Amino acid sequence: MGSRSQSSFGRYHGMISREEADQLLSQAEGSYLIRESQRQPGTYTLALRFGNQTRNFRLYHDGKHFVGEKRFESIHDLVTDGLITLYIETKAAEYIAKMTINPIYEHVGYTTLNQEPTLKKHLPHSPEAPDGPAPAKDDCNAEERLTSLVRRATLRESDLAPKYEKVHNFKVHTFRGPHWCEYCANFMWGLIAQGVKCADCGLNVHKQCSKVVPNDCQPDLRHVKKVYSCDLTTLVKAHNTKRPMVVDMCIQEIEARGLQSEGLYRISGFSELIEDVKLAFDRDGEKADISSNAYEDINIITGALKLYFRELPIPLITYDAYPRFIETAKITDPEKRLESLHEALKLLPPAHCETLRYLMAHLKRVTQYEKENLMSSENLGIVFGPTLMRAPELDAMTALNDIRYQRLVVETLITNEDVLF
Repeated sequence: MGSRSQSSFGRYHGMISREEADQLLSQAEGSYLIRESQRQPGTYTLALRFGNQTRNFRLYHDGKHFVGEKRFESIHDLVTDGLITLYIETKAAEYIAKMTINPIYEHVGYTTLNQEPTLKKHLPHSPEAPDGPAPAKDDCNAEERLTSLVRRATLRESDLAPKYEKVHNFKVHTFRGPHWCEYCANFMWGLIAQGVKCADCGLNVHKQCSKVVPNDCQPDLRHVKKVYSCDLTTLVKAHNTKRPMVVDMCIQEIEARGLQSEGLYRISGFSELIEDVKLAFDRDGEKADISSNAYEDINIITGALKLYFRELPIPLITYDAYPRFIETAKITDPEKRLESLHEALKLLPPAHCETLRYLMAHLKRVTQYEKENLMSSENLGIVFGPTLMRAPELDAMTALNDIRYQRLVVETLITNEDVLF
C-alpha cells in the first residue's frame, strides 16, 4: 500500500479527465493526484489509487483539507488516513459489522475512580472495624495509572449513588498513540478523529459503538469543572447527590434567615456579589461559604439561586417537556389541569423532577410568610416562570405570549406541590 509513483504522487494536474487521472495512477497502489473538474470548473477532485482502481472524492478546503467529516492540515495526512480507513473497511468489513454484538463493556461494569472517596464520605463509621494502614504514596500513584477500562472493572457502583440515567456526552476526539475502544475492545484506527470521547466521564469508543453504548454515563469530577452552566444531571451524578448542591445550600440558607424578608426573590441583590457566589460554587463546590458572614444581604443568595437556574444549558423544565407544560396551563378546568400537570411532570428527567419538587416545596414555605415577605404564589410564578422555563426556539411573539402560561405553571406547582409530587 505504500509504493509511490514519482511521476504522479500528490501533484496538482490541472483540468484533466477521470480517464487521464486513472492512467497516471495505474502504476502505483496508494498514489494520488488532485485535478480540477472539467464539468464544474473551480471545484477539485482527489483521485486515489486503492484496490487496483482509482477512486474520486470531491475535495474541499476551509483552511483545512477534507472530503468528509475529518479535516486535515495537509493533503498527505488526509490521504494517509483515507488509505488506512479504506484498508480496514475493505479487509475487515465483516468483523467491523460484528464488533458491537458481544462488547466487553457489558462484562466489565462501569463506574469512575472519583466516586470512591465521595461514597466513603457518606458511609457510616463502624467502631468495630479496625482502621487499616494508610495507603502508601506509591499505591496511590499506581491507582492513578490504571486505565479507565480497568477502573470500570475493579470499582463497584455503590447503592448510595443516585440511580439517575444519563446519556454520554460524546465529542469527536483525536487520540495520541494506539487506542482501543472501551465498548468493543477493538483498535481505533486512523490518524485523527479515530473515535469519540465522553466529555463528562472520559469513555473512549468508536463512533459506531457510541450509538449502542447504554445511557449510563457516570461523570468524573476531573471532567466536570464547574457548577453553573453545567447540565443538571451531569452535576448531580458527578457529585453523587440527589440535587445540585447549589440548590440545597442556597435554599437552606434562605430558609434559615430570609423567609420574612420583604420582596424575597423579587428584589435583586448586587450583581457583582451574585457573580462572586457563582464563582465560589464553581471554585469550591459544597465548601463555598454563603453564610451571613460572607453575604449579609439574603437577596444575593436568592439572586445566585435564580442565576443557577437561568444558566442551565437545559432548563429545569426541559425543552422537550415545555410544550406539554404550556398546553397544561391553557386548561381552564382546575381538576383537569392538575391531572395534565401530573402527567407532564413524568416527562422530566428524574434529577430535574426531584430538583423541581424540592424547589416548589421551598417556595410553598415562602408563601406561608406572605404577610411579612409579600410574596404570594402568583408573585413567585412571575419571578420563576421565565427562570425555570425557556421556549425552545420559538419566535419572539410566541415566546412573549407564553410568559403568562409560564407564570401559571409555576403558580400551580407551588400551590399544589403536596399533591403533584
